[in-house]
Amino acid sequence: MARLTALRDRHRGERCFILGNGPSLKRTDLSKLRNETTFGLNRIYLAFPEMGFETSYYLCVNDLVVEQTSADIQRLTMPRFVTTRALKYLSPEEDLYFLYATYTGAKFQKDIRFRMWEGATVTYMALQTAYYLGFSEVILIGVDHSFATQGKPNETVVSQGDDPNHFNPGYFGKGFRWQLPDLETSEKAYALANETYRAAGRRVIDATVGGKLTIFPKTDYESLF
Repeated sequence: MARLTALRDRHRGERCFILGNGPSLKRTDLSKLRNETTFGLNRIYLAFPEMGFETSYYLCVNDLVVEQTSADIQRLTMPRFVTTRALKYLSPEEDLYFLYATYTGAKFQKDIRFRMWEGATVTYMALQTAYYLGFSEVILIGVDHSFATQGKPNETVVSQGDDPNHFNPGYFGKGFRWQLPDLETSEKAYALANETYRAAGRRVIDATVGGKLTIFPKTDYESLF
């Protein structure tokens, strides 16, 4: 709790970028983010060699992803946020923060020292975390909000080959177990985030190239620099 308290409003009034992992990330000039504050999610580290730098922060909350990539997560050196459920797979260390998150009880948590709602997407957890850290402007990229793989929301499937849904074909590559997206629930979560940021005089804007999400105001990525 004390460690999380120390992070509160660390970035008051600043802007940050949250990097989703959609294919559009390949059509986004990430070199422009080298000197920006960034949040990476799930397997974003697969892009680090090409980017030439690492994200400022990292989040991973899905149990299946944490279980199968725990060694990768443990090796990362930036401040990382996972859930308390990840204690089964990760060893506590200085820059690893464990958040209490649940699947039910829809809300936007302004204070991440207390229960958070996952909103069916790690991006929503990142939006709550960014709010707590004090950011006044949050820019989304790579949040395509569309998946080639179809099926029942939240159903666990095993990847049969290259991954068409993310920036890297090996992201959820052959044999990787993952859960199909629940886009409807995530849209409800994004709407909560949009309302909360706006009510506080802050904003979330969507600079995803060709993204299908319609909750947040859109902007052209190149115009931000």
